[in-house]
Amino acid sequence: MYAVIETGGKQYRVEVGTELAVELLDVEPGEEITLDRVLLVADGDEAAIGRPVVDGAAVRATVLRADRAEKVISFKYKPKTRRRVKKGHRQEQTILRITDVTLGARSAAAEVAAAEEAKATARKRAEEEAAARAAADAALAAILAERARVAEEEAGEPTAEPTAEPADEPAEAPKKSRTRAKAPAPAPEPTAEAAEASVADAAEAAEAAGAAEVPEPIEAPARADAVPDAAATAAPARPKRTRASKKED
Repeated sequence: MYAVIETGGKQYRVEVGTELAVELLDVEPGEEITLDRVLLVADGDEAAIGRPVVDGAAVRATVLRADRAEKVISFKYKPKTRRRVKKGHRQEQTILRITDVTLGARSAAAEVAAAEEAKATARKRAEEEAAARAAADAALAAILAERARVAEEEAGEPTAEPTAEPADEPAEAPKKSRTRAKAPAPAPEPTAEAAEASVADAAEAAEAAGAAEVPEPIEAPARADAVPDAAATAAPARPKRTRASKKED
């Protein structure tokens, strides 16, 4: 519930707990005063409008202190006369705190106190419910732990407290070998002596078996990389040519 009051020729919108600065009043700090110039009282959708004031409405306030407003500069001058006047002014004020707004039998302070009490009661009830739920959960956990222990004792397995296992160390990455793989050595090519030996062995085996004909020896294939005989491939020597002298020519 809020109200609109008039004091010092100005209007203010106030509610319980509002602090405002009004024009200077002849009061002492800590004094309780009543402002009866109430122009409007409203609560939600309901409102009482005064003509000019609301009957049966009043606003109570507590005087906090006397203060002064911010400085206001007044500057006057007249052209072509070299007249300049500068003045500063700070208005005297009284600081009030609204404690209650009443309209007939209704009191805003009582309503605010009831709302605060209801919030405190609800908060306390919620805390009690949370504590009771926590106690019930703890009791249930203890009962389940006791049943598990009894079951393990009946099974003959002692209860072992879980121990924290050390974390597995990360496996080291295999080191790359910088040596290159060697290529396989080429198979040795058959030589002429090995070929003749194999032919001789075949002939002996045929004679022992009583074969009519003996296979002729197979010449070993000529190797592509075989070096020809130097004596057989040597070119005929050319006769040396003597250089004729100029006199003979």
